[in-house]
Amino acid sequence: MTAPDGEVTTRLRAPRPDELRTLRRWREQVLSPYEDFAGEPPPGVTVAVLPLPQGSGELAVTDGRDRLLGGVGWRPVTYGPNAGSQALDIGISLHGTARGRGHGTRAQRMLAEHLFATTGVHRVQASTDVENLAEQAALERAGFRREGVLRGAQWRQGAFHDLAAYARLRTDA
Repeated sequence: MTAPDGEVTTRLRAPRPDELRTLRRWREQVLSPYEDFAGEPPPGVTVAVLPLPQGSGELAVTDGRDRLLGGVGWRPVTYGPNAGSQALDIGISLHGTARGRGHGTRAQRMLAEHLFATTGVHRVQASTDVENLAEQAALERAGFRREGVLRGAQWRQGAFHDLAAYARLRTDA
């Protein structure tokens, strides 16, 4: 939906049960090479997909008419043994028809703001393939700062891939 000022509307909300099935089906569709996690696990690994840890969550991304566009999610990661060393790692998956219209930027900005408002974490982070320039630009527009490259961090399409690391801190302007 386009607002009178020409801006496209993006909303986040809890997904309905039927939408959870749709989101799962969309995630199984490979819309870009950065989402192709099919295939065998790397050598020495016996489990192909890990369960989400406690503290993870997901919200639906919708437009101004409440049409499902995709989902955003988060999972906890720790950088030390105490609760203050926990961060939240976010991800997004938009259906192909919703891409390139600013929904990803707005959804990731809104999710970070929601997580800062509803949790005690100091850090919200995200990563994307070093070749995924569109997502890198979306993260930067959403207020995330590039921190570096995570070498060989993601197994996809039968090989390890480098990721560009981004983060927002509670204290960032």
